[in-house]
Formats: sequence, C-alpha cells, structure tokens
Amino acid sequence: MAATGEKTRAKATGGNGGKGRGRFFHTKGRQADPAALAEVRALLADRPRRRDLLIEHLHLLNDAFGHLSARHLDALAREMRLAQAEVYEVATFYHHFEVVKEGGAAPPATVIRVCDSLTCALLGAERLIAELGRRAGPGVRVLRAPCIGACDRAPAAACARGQVAPADAGAVLAALERGRAGPEGLRPVGLAAYRAAGGYRTLADVRGGTRGREDVLAALDSSGLKGLGGAGFPPARKWRFVIAGPKPRYLAVNADEGEPGTFKDRVCLERDPHRVLEGALIAAAAIEAEAVYLYLRDEYPWLHDILAREIAAIEEAGLGGGVAIELRRGAGAYICGEESAMLESIEGRRGYPRHKPPFPAQVGLFGRPTAINNVETLYWVRDILEKGPDWFAAQGANGAKGLRMYSVSGRVKEPGVKIAPAGVTARELIERYSGGMAEGHSFKGYLPGGASGGILPATMADIPLDFGRLEAHGCFVGSAAVIVLSQADSAAAAALNLMRFFEHESCGQCTPCRVGTEKASALMAGRTWDAALLKELSQAMRDASICGLGQAAPNPLLSVLKFFPEEVT
Repeated sequence: MAATGEKTRAKATGGNGGKGRGRFFHTKGRQADPAALAEVRALLADRPRRRDLLIEHLHLLNDAFGHLSARHLDALAREMRLAQAEVYEVATFYHHFEVVKEGGAAPPATVIRVCDSLTCALLGAERLIAELGRRAGPGVRVLRAPCIGACDRAPAAACARGQVAPADAGAVLAALERGRAGPEGLRPVGLAAYRAAGGYRTLADVRGGTRGREDVLAALDSSGLKGLGGAGFPPARKWRFVIAGPKPRYLAVNADEGEPGTFKDRVCLERDPHRVLEGALIAAAAIEAEAVYLYLRDEYPWLHDILAREIAAIEEAGLGGGVAIELRRGAGAYICGEESAMLESIEGRRGYPRHKPPFPAQVGLFGRPTAINNVETLYWVRDILEKGPDWFAAQGANGAKGLRMYSVSGRVKEPGVKIAPAGVTARELIERYSGGMAEGHSFKGYLPGGASGGILPATMADIPLDFGRLEAHGCFVGSAAVIVLSQADSAAAAALNLMRFFEHESCGQCTPCRVGTEKASALMAGRTWDAALLKELSQAMRDASICGLGQAAPNPLLSVLKFFPEEVT
C-alpha cells in the first residue's frame, strides 16, 4: 500500500517530488467558463442532471439565449458530468438547436421558419419565402423548414412560439411584432369537462379489476384496431409482447408526426387531449408500465403548454395511479418519428434508428420492455372499450374495420382531418368529405400515405385506403396523409420535393440512405430522368437502409416512373 501511495503522489506532482510542473499537475481539457457555468446552473435550477434529460436542458439554453454557444455547451457538459463530445454531437444533430462554435458570432435571435414541404410548396411557399426575405429586417432570419404539421392551412410559417397559417408576409411580420403567433381560438377539452362526460371511468374499471387485462386485449383485438402511426401493427399484440417481458416496463407515446401531409395527431391533442392521455394510462395499466413518456414534436409549442397543464391536472387529481407521465420535447428531426430513433432521443441522444432485433417490446427505453403507440391509436381505445369492439369494427368500409383520421390537404376546397371509415377511397374523401376539388382545379393524382406512400393517378382513386390494399401498386396508406394534386401540378416536381425532404431529414447513420437520397435528388433535378439508374439506386436503398426512411424514400420517384412517365422522358 505504501508503494502504491508513493506512486500516486509522484504521479500527481510530476514524478519529481513536486519540483517542476509535470504533465499531471493541471486539469486536462477545456475548462468551463465560470460565468457560463453560473448561467447554466441558474437555468437548470433544481432539475435533475440525468443523462436522459440532456435534450430538455439544451432546449432551456437555446430558448434562453437564442442559440447554443460553445461556452454554454462546455458548462452543461461539466454540470451533467458528460464528455463535451457527447453534448456537442447531440446539440448538432437536431435542426432546432443553433450551435455557435467558439469565437463565432451569435445569430439573430428572431427566426421565421417557412415550410417548403409539398402542400405548402403547392400553395405558395416559394413566394412567401421570397417576400419575407425582402421585408424582414436585418435582425430576423428567414429559414426553410420541413413540414410543420399545418398542411390544412398551407402555406405556413413558424415564429414567436407558434404558427401563422395560412400565412402571408404581413401576417407573419405582425405576429413577430406582437411577439405571439397562433393558432388562435383553441379550446381543448379540459379535465373537468372531460370527466363530466365520463372520462377516466374506463381507466378506473381497468385499474379496479372490473375490466380485466384480458378483456381489454380481447376487445382491441376483435375491434380490428391497428397501429395508426403508419405501420399498422395491432396494439394488443404489441402489448402482449411487452407483458411477456420483465419489469420495469414503459409506454412511449409517439407524437412526433413529421411526415409531410400529416397533422391528425396535432388535431387530436388540440381538441381532446385527455382522450389520448386516458388511452395511454389504460395501456400503461394493461402492461403494468412504470411510466409513460410522451414525445411531442417541437413544431407544436402551444401543444406542449396544453399537455403540460393537463398532465399536471391529472397528477393533482390523483388520476395517475402511481404512473408518471413525462412530456418530452423533440428538436426538429423527422427521423425521431421512427420508433427506435424516438427512444434514443428520449434517452437524450442523437435520433439514430436502432438495428432490429431486438425489438422495443423486448429491449426498448432504457433497455426495458417498451410499448410504443401513436397518438391516434390511443385516441380510439376509450371508445372501443365503452362502445364495444363490434361497434368499432362495423364502422369500416370496403372490407376494412374501424374509423380513421385522414389528413387531407392540397387542391381540395375543405382540407383538414376527416374522420371516415377505414377503407374509404380517395375519391370519396375528396367528394364527400372535402367539398370537392378547389375552384379551377381538376383531379390529377394523389398521395395516399404522405411523403413515403407513393403517388397514384386519379384513375386509381377508387382503391380502399387501408393497410394491405395499396402495396400491389408500390404504395401504402401509412399515416393516412392524403395530398391531392391537380392539373396545375407536376407529379415529378412533387416527387423531387419529397426526395429533397428525405435528403434533408436522413439521420446519416447508414450510407444507402445518406448518399442515396442525395444522389436521387441530383438525378431527379434534370429535365429527363435516367430511369434505369434511379431504379437501381432505389433497390439499393430499399435493400440496405437501416430504417423505413431510406427504404420508403424511393416510393414517390418509382410511382412517377410507373404512372407519370410522360413527365420525365
């Protein structure tokens, strides 16, 4: 022991009895600025310094200072006992964090993000970007942004912790002047009104044993309810996989709808947040989850305020039943809508999709069995249990079961979320639910499932919009985002817009997606397309990409080659 002690002291003093400076005399690495450290500590206050809260803490800094400086990132790493590289790699991954390198000038704090994804592009996004660029002052940045979930009110812009939609330059600049943007007039059903209408009684029955776990699972199974985030996997089957695993278990609610054309989850939460929260707590009771993590996209800041308030009301009313509901904020990364990338983000990391297997139901959040459900999936749970699975199943059309929320946008008179029978056709959605085509426009084609669901011509508008019905045509219904095109639109230009979206949103983890989307965008930008090369590239992306982004990104371009060849030859 004495010898070891001597070695330790020698190492600490440079190995020469304290004479001379020695390589171990000074603390290594960049030192945190004391003022920055004080600012970080003041912002974090008594919040836990856990690793999984890194993104939440980065939001605090970004909101407070308008950017993330090197000095604040260094101080945050010191305060959270993390390597500086860990903090920096997370901060630079997400679009909504503005990282300024050491010695760099702070950017203007005022930011306008104008959506340039498909529906907004159809309805004037480029004109809006150009006009704002001319009229916005020197202290304002005008940035292009991927879909911000306001396709029903396109074109749209985000600023002042809200959205202006439909937007023109005057309305956007007026919102900045007020320091507040919409949406206006939201009246979500609060806890008192929800309970007065019977809310949380079903949850009480499940917890109290009046309605057992197997009853719940059997009802969901026979109702035909599928996962409505895009994959269509039956939730009851997923819950059974989780139940088979050891405790503790978790439930993760995916409210990160970033697919261009999709906004149904936003509408669910704006109108009736407790219906979703009760569905989540019923799911948590069924799988005996220790906690619920609700991951909300950062493009909906007003929803964050609503949910934070209503979750606090649930806790105050004692309705949580010992299950904590943690609200987590995304940071502008479409990839985090992929379930395993979302789990990585909740854990405070970059949103890199995980290799599967193992699947999240076995090894999910924090390495524990985790059920992941979409907002709309949970929205229907209470109705199915109260009205019965037969009621829900009978609502479908054309051989499908249940109801669905279709996000309809583009060239229709009345865009919006349409609650319609699963299996409804695009023609019925346009004519019966959306007031027909917009004035002066005739029906040319449609996207049945958002950016990755492919593009079909109007002659194929009578195919039921349901899982398994579109795949034979190279398309799928996905999250049921239906974007309608007219004679004024180019299917090829639409496909290029979508590929550029995928190029921007690729996480970069795998080469087929990272390089493939970039190469495809370049090839599609020409007046004529090299069909053989694009098909070969698409196959490589489908075969070798880690997750659904790269696997499905080629669908729109392949649809154009198949159904609209005259536009690219």
